Amino acid sequence: MAAAPPPDQAQTGRDARIIALIGTGHFLSHFYMLCLPPLFLVWRDEFDVSYAQLGLAVALMSAVTAALQTPVGFLVDRYGARPFLVGGVLLMALSIAAMAFAPGYWAILLLALLSGVGNSVIHPADYAILGASIDRARIGRAFALHTFTGNLGFAFGPPVIAALLLVMDWRPALLILGLLGVPVAAAILWQSRILQDQAKPKDRGAQPSGRELLLSRPILLFFGFFLLSAMAGTAIQAFSITVLGKLWGTPVAVASLALTGYMAGATGGTLVGGWFADRYTRHFAFIVGLTCAAAALLMALGTVPMPDWLIPLVAGAAGLAMGASRTPRDVMLKEAVPPGQMGKVFGFVSSGLPLGGAITPVPFGFLIDLGLAWLVLPAAAALLLASLLCMGGAAEAARRARPVSPPLPAE
Repeated sequence: MAAAPPPDQAQTGRDARIIALIGTGHFLSHFYMLCLPPLFLVWRDEFDVSYAQLGLAVALMSAVTAALQTPVGFLVDRYGARPFLVGGVLLMALSIAAMAFAPGYWAILLLALLSGVGNSVIHPADYAILGASIDRARIGRAFALHTFTGNLGFAFGPPVIAALLLVMDWRPALLILGLLGVPVAAAILWQSRILQDQAKPKDRGAQPSGRELLLSRPILLFFGFFLLSAMAGTAIQAFSITVLGKLWGTPVAVASLALTGYMAGATGGTLVGGWFADRYTRHFAFIVGLTCAAAALLMALGTVPMPDWLIPLVAGAAGLAMGASRTPRDVMLKEAVPPGQMGKVFGFVSSGLPLGGAITPVPFGFLIDLGLAWLVLPAAAALLLASLLCMGGAAEAARRARPVSPPLPAE
């Protein structure tokens, strides 16, 4: 009979399985959100609706996700994350699959809403499970891989559905993609014994209520940091191609390559941040340095003429700096959360990400319409610097809130 693996090796293997399970669900969450826009051209003719009406389906999915994350977080903390995660993944996937049978546009909207309900479970449940299940020495890399898989979902959604549309009708394509989530939910259920729930605090009376915790200064400032960072990132993703063309006459191919470089840098940077978070403790200094670097690079893109070959490199470096700062941010938030409260806190704070993405496009679009395209990238840089004020306040408030250990007796 083979010898049992050493404890450290066994823990490493168990952590890898947990990260794979949680990461696959997170991949699908982001994948499903961006597999719908490539269908707009087909749906416009199929259902005789406008692009604004079609955009409502994606907006509704995002809005429901953002609105329900905090209430779901309360349920996760009270009843455990595992059943909600299985149910959320299954509801999200089956809603997408059911769109294959939609008789009209109204059914697409209803199913987009249901998919958003399922999607709202992902962040509070994922972070609660990772925080309770993963060895502390690997929590940074676990959070990094969680973010990485979500970014891969965003990247794969549009090209996969576009490729399927080349060989089949949109209905079987959506049915196939939706049903992919069923074995994922089954795998999470089958392996649920290795997914640990948060330990319940022994003295509940010593903790603030959920409402008091979410409205406390540290958590509100963390929310502000997430919100402002998301606003800056959305401005870059939505308008960098247009802005570079208007400012410097950058060809669309070069500007598109710059955006791709930014997104690739941001995705890969999360892994760098996870490596740093597990090896060093100066997380706040790391975040400040990288955020300032990203702001400076964005400012340079918007104010300094550059040769075409240099623009994608600068954009990629800005994305790398942004991505690497994300995991230490998540680890700092985890350390500020009282025991047993991960679901509601991460649900609330991470709702700043879709909210930032929702409120940014219109005002930045107005800047371009008013002939002020030169303000877009500097404004994004300013949002990043403003986010540091929130992060600094959150870190200081969280430090003050920690109990001070009594001094050791003299020998």
